[in-house]
Amino acid sequence: MRMKKLGNTGLIVSEICLGTMTFSDGEGRWSVLGRMEQSAVDDLVKSAVERGVNFFDTANVYSNGVSETMTGRAIRNLGLARDNFVLATKVLGRMGPGVNQAGLSRAHVLSALDASLKRLQLDHIDLYQIHGCDPLTPLEETLDALDACVRAGKVRYIGLCNLSAWETTKSLWISDQHHLARFESIQAYYSIAGRDLEREIVPLANDQRLGVLPWSPLAGGLLSGKFARDAQGPEGARRTTFDFPPVDRERAFAIIDVMRPIAAAHGVSVAQIALAWLLHQPHVTSVIIGARTREQLLDNIGATGVELSATERDQLDKVSALPAEYPGWMLERLSADRLASLGERSSA
Repeated sequence: MRMKKLGNTGLIVSEICLGTMTFSDGEGRWSVLGRMEQSAVDDLVKSAVERGVNFFDTANVYSNGVSETMTGRAIRNLGLARDNFVLATKVLGRMGPGVNQAGLSRAHVLSALDASLKRLQLDHIDLYQIHGCDPLTPLEETLDALDACVRAGKVRYIGLCNLSAWETTKSLWISDQHHLARFESIQAYYSIAGRDLEREIVPLANDQRLGVLPWSPLAGGLLSGKFARDAQGPEGARRTTFDFPPVDRERAFAIIDVMRPIAAAHGVSVAQIALAWLLHQPHVTSVIIGARTREQLLDNIGATGVELSATERDQLDKVSALPAEYPGWMLERLSADRLASLGERSSA
């Protein structure tokens, strides 16, 4: 298991992060994830730690707090030393019926943090992330509240999820202007079948030295290799009952067609090839995987041992390449002459 710096910080995280959205009691709208007993959660966390994973990601909204509670219990049950793991959670989603029990207002951020700490049985969060944007709350208010969390010692670093490039840039400017804690990481949907992040977010992350944490790297299970074009997915598969995130299926199956022989040549699953492609991207810090069984977890972690050849990477890059889009194609055209003077090629 390789380790990487989280963005521009000195925090070290494993290249695989165990996501805990599957840690569910099977109630309410989270019933699609099924139900997990605490003993099964403990086993998953233990197996991940034994294979070098030190990074865990949850959110207060997952199963209405149940995921955080089960994650905290697993940490206690296994006796994990606080300095030996990095814990990330999130704030934004509705946590009660009140009008102020959702969003990114100062009131909700501060109360939600205390509630998360109580469920997790921890005295601080390593990475506290906003789960998205709040159209009713100015970024200045949210960032000031998050800075207060850092100054109080309850949070070490802050991150963001699912924001546009312009909102991310604006937030970094606000933090710089007001000397507030800055976002150090971007958690976003990114897979070989969904490379939209590369248009604006990846160049921004590279420029501002932000960690990139892909969620749903298997596109909701579609890239597991268990789905076929002309058939419904396997019974019990999450994608079968919860068709998310949106994916161009024909494009995805064209990618799977290329991944299958590569997987066979390496003697691994198609899922491992999809994950290995992400792990080969220099801008990726840690890939967030989810699992309901130990077998799924170990198969996913096995991707860290897959070394794709230059030819294989080229095949995968070509079949999954994003279609040209303005202003990218125009920027590439305008940059060509200057880059040619150094024998380089535009990557716009």
